[in-house]
Amino acid sequence: MENKSHALAAGSFVLLLTAALISLAVWLTRDTRALQVYELAGAVNVSGLQPQASVRYFGVPVGKVSSMGLDPQTPGQVLVRIAVEDTAPLTTRSFATLGFQGVTGLAYIQLADAPADPASAPATPLPPGSRMLLKPGLLSQLTDRGERLLGQLEQTSQHVNQLLAPGNQQALMGAVKHIGQAAAELQQLTAQTRRTLPALLASGQETLDVVKATSKRVGDSADAARVSASTFQHFSERMTAPGGTLEQINLGADVLVATGQTLRSNTLPRVDQALQAAERTSQQLGELTQSLTDNPQALLLGKPALLPGPGEPGFAAPPPAAR
Repeated sequence: MENKSHALAAGSFVLLLTAALISLAVWLTRDTRALQVYELAGAVNVSGLQPQASVRYFGVPVGKVSSMGLDPQTPGQVLVRIAVEDTAPLTTRSFATLGFQGVTGLAYIQLADAPADPASAPATPLPPGSRMLLKPGLLSQLTDRGERLLGQLEQTSQHVNQLLAPGNQQALMGAVKHIGQAAAELQQLTAQTRRTLPALLASGQETLDVVKATSKRVGDSADAARVSASTFQHFSERMTAPGGTLEQINLGADVLVATGQTLRSNTLPRVDQALQAAERTSQQLGELTQSLTDNPQALLLGKPALLPGPGEPGFAAPPPAAR
């Protein structure tokens, strides 16, 4: 009877100690943080994610996963509820992805913010209970790309098999043979080029010397043209300057015009009068010469007296002629 009482006391002590340890562990591990609940929705494979999994914001733990399920509003979409500290700076640009911890394969939720878009409205704090987009993680992207890569590899292998078919092998061998011939011809051409290259370089050097000489002559011609242009410009400036050649030519033309007007108004009328007087004198000399020719004695006796005419005193009518 005494042994049973000792055993009962020992069992009770163990049970009380176990309950105390459990209570102490619960008290020590209790979460006293103020958490806000948000929803994550997206067509993403969440294999490896469990409730109570960690929620991180840019790698910093800020909460945990509360529950997981299917979205009743959108078929084919996963709905994950998370509890996040109220100090986490979640905004309307925040989104979630699925990450994995090293080689253990344990998944967690990674929160981040999308880059700011100047064309969109500025980001505002995200109210509790709001829904964020759950995007595929790196492993999901690698899986999708791996499937596409495997499909492309399969297509490539099929094309290679078609290329290596018996009917195409002869064509490939012929192409390889032609490539070998082209390589041999190219080698011959290279050898010929090496033999003719010194002559070509010498010819190129001579051509370069000719070009240099021509360039020098062109430069001398350009210098002479610049000198001629400068001289012509100086000559033009002297001609168009005040008191220059053009102004003197204009003055000479004005003097010539004034001289012509003077000749026309003064000299030419006098010359005309002199010509008329010379003409009258010439007529008188002609008459005198004719008179001396008809009556030479007039030079000694003088001019004979003129007989009176009809109606003048002393006029006598000539006798009638005998019939």
